[in-house]
Amino acid sequence: MQAFIPIMTALIMAGPAEPAPVFPGKISQWNGFQRFDFKVVDTPAIVVVPSKPAAGKPWIWRTEFFDHRPEIDLALVKHGYHLVHLSVGNTFGCPKAMDKFEAFYQELTGKYGLSKKAVMEGLSRGGLYAYNFAARRPDAVAAVIGDNPVCDFKSWPGGKGKGPGSAGDWKKLLVDYDFPDEAAALAWKYNPVDNLEAMAKADIPLLNICGDADEVVPYPENTVILFERYKTLGGRTKLILKPGLKHHPHGLDDPRPAVEWVLEVTSGK
Repeated sequence: MQAFIPIMTALIMAGPAEPAPVFPGKISQWNGFQRFDFKVVDTPAIVVVPSKPAAGKPWIWRTEFFDHRPEIDLALVKHGYHLVHLSVGNTFGCPKAMDKFEAFYQELTGKYGLSKKAVMEGLSRGGLYAYNFAARRPDAVAAVIGDNPVCDFKSWPGGKGKGPGSAGDWKKLLVDYDFPDEAAALAWKYNPVDNLEAMAKADIPLLNICGDADEVVPYPENTVILFERYKTLGGRTKLILKPGLKHHPHGLDDPRPAVEWVLEVTSGK
């Protein structure tokens, strides 16, 4: 707690709280905070608004599985972060989904004045969305958090390594990416593990939270490769390893290590 308090204080004291933007759509409550449900490019969107937005209106973007193990999200909302989600469905971070992400990003930063740099958060297959958007728009990303993240679709859902994959999801991925056949998918050179140079050049820090016994999204085929390659490019990484744990449970019972990291690496951004 001693290291946590100064960072919290620094965030609060960075400037006066800013008025929360008024979002459209249905208003409800999420863990005691206002939640807005509306649509952007005909796609369901969620924005959770903090009681006192932090200076610069920082935000965290949960790319998939909104509200599953939300400890990190909730802690950051309490620190003045907005929490957002765009429901593009199970589309594996494909280019068409990234086009919708771009439209959502423009809406949030342009119309509603959120920070120009988001903290991306990819849980499981959401890692494909988070890392693909960061590679596509490194100027728009302050940091990336992965939670047992998929970093190579050949590993999951492809099942081309030690994991079982998912035959149904693999078939759907070929359609979503407009691949003519499996060979084209296997030759794709823009999986997160292959597409890190722009992120490293932009000095985007990465934090992955992983169970080293993950049987669905094997840790050695995903985070290990991604981090080794990123560090070779000069990128900053942090690993929170959960020894002996599998793909589930996700998250952290105590989110403070992840929250401290976010506040530290985004300070001044």
